[in-house]
Amino acid sequence: MPTAIIDYNVGNLGNLKNALDAQNIPNTIVRRPEELRGYARIILPGVGAFAPAVDHLRQAELEAAVLERVGAGVPFLGVCVGMQLLFDQSEEDGLHRGLGLVPGRVVRFSHGLKIPHIGWNAVAFRQEDPLLAGIADGSHFYFVHSYHGVLADPACLLGETHYGIPFPAIVRRGNVWGVQFHPEKSQNPGLRLLKNFSEIQG
Repeated sequence: MPTAIIDYNVGNLGNLKNALDAQNIPNTIVRRPEELRGYARIILPGVGAFAPAVDHLRQAELEAAVLERVGAGVPFLGVCVGMQLLFDQSEEDGLHRGLGLVPGRVVRFSHGLKIPHIGWNAVAFRQEDPLLAGIADGSHFYFVHSYHGVLADPACLLGETHYGIPFPAIVRRGNVWGVQFHPEKSQNPGLRLLKNFSEIQG
């Protein structure tokens, strides 16, 4: 069964779809909540700010459908802002409720380095996981973000990056994964990660 890419009017889905197409991974862009039932895996992409992203998701009536499919054991991957939406809340432009799938919150970088964090950074793996199969520990991925997750449960940390401070780059809780970077822009390691996700069984 193909992978669903959720389109909720946040970000350009073209690069992500092209990355899947290039590896012959069946996928479909999905816009309506009832469509999510027909897919073996779901990807939630996203760029920009947390509040409008989560508002768009709720306005499209996709939140309940996402939670229902996650509850049914369907593998789910959040990318960039899509990962941040997995957390309980974000402090970006006020306090905003997330999906509550990964315990913790999203905060702004508070160091003196340039914000947003843009570019290639190494990710140190903290646990073995099917999502990381065949990818070398310390591989570089492409980041673009001003906010980062703070985990309430360290057991959810799969990969960590250092930009002024260490922050979660890859998280997992059950059948839910999140990556702060853009795998579709991260060359071979990113493509391998997407391929690995496409092979995870629910």
